Amino acid sequence: MLPTYFAAEASSGGILGFSTSAFLIQLITFIFVFLVLKRFAFKPIVALLEKRRQTIEDGILLGEKMEKRQAELEGESDKVIREARHDADRIIANAHKESREVLREAEKSAKAKSDAIIKEADAHIEEDADRARRNLEKDLVGLVSEATEAVVHEKVTPGKDAEIVSEALKGRKK
Repeated sequence: MLPTYFAAEASSGGILGFSTSAFLIQLITFIFVFLVLKRFAFKPIVALLEKRRQTIEDGILLGEKMEKRQAELEGESDKVIREARHDADRIIANAHKESREVLREAEKSAKAKSDAIIKEADAHIEEDADRARRNLEKDLVGLVSEATEAVVHEKVTPGKDAEIVSEALKGRKK
């Protein structure tokens, strides 16, 4: 019935084709559609748009916070890296110092050992020389006593023989 009314009104014309009753019906229909849309469509759409806007704002704020935190962490990491390099340099310097000290100690120890070996070798040489001298003296005493017997043609006693040899050796050392 409504469409026929509009059609009847439209044909009746009015001023410049304007019908007040059609206008009122259209206005009421528009208000009704607007209220229905406002209640069932616009509110949820606006709420959804507001929620998205808030999410975007939160994301932007979070991004800014993350950038600030990243800058702070980069500063902290640079500081930690500098400290680690400083510590590494100090450790390396200490290691070089300790290695020099160890080398000095090893050199001192090696020198002390070589000196001890040399002293020991000198002592052995001295002992060998003394032993060789004693053996030589014994052999010399034997040869001198044999030579004396050959020259004197008599047997010389061991005591007199030792005395003659000692005097001969003393004269020779001077």
